Amino acid sequence: MRKIITIIALAMVSLVNAQAFKGKGDVKGQVGMTIQDGGTGIGVSADFGMGENMSFGIVAGYMLNANEIAGFKPRFEDRADLKVRFNANIGNVLKLDPKMDVYPGLNLGLRNFGGHLGARYFFTNGFGMFAEANVPLARYDTDVNGFENYNNQFVFTIGASFNL
Repeated sequence: MRKIITIIALAMVSLVNAQAFKGKGDVKGQVGMTIQDGGTGIGVSADFGMGENMSFGIVAGYMLNANEIAGFKPRFEDRADLKVRFNANIGNVLKLDPKMDVYPGLNLGLRNFGGHLGARYFFTNGFGMFAEANVPLARYDTDVNGFENYNNQFVFTIGASFNL
């Protein structure tokens, strides 16, 4: 299932050639499915334009079906994560069409410092799809094991994006 979703997302990103970031004052909301080792969940984010090619935002994630480890079920704090992030919205730099937004960036969360790369495509002025990959660059705990690994690994998210 993960491979199919990844292939669909990559095909979607490679077939589109547009950008949806309007600059300062632009607000985007996103909701999607997170896919990672050990379970899947839901991710919600909001990005706020603060310049022609810059935005900042907040991301919340929760694993809905996290696997048990050694017979123990993960608690709420093992499943949840919260991050703030900074994006470089580079669609216009890459000379893409206005319906497409490509945004690499950095995030600082409750469990790590990381990076992300995402793309959004808007079908209408208010609705679109997005795909995003997140990876930790520096973990707060160097000996990550058990449930600590749930929010300290590569996470792929795919879902719907909205202009707010």
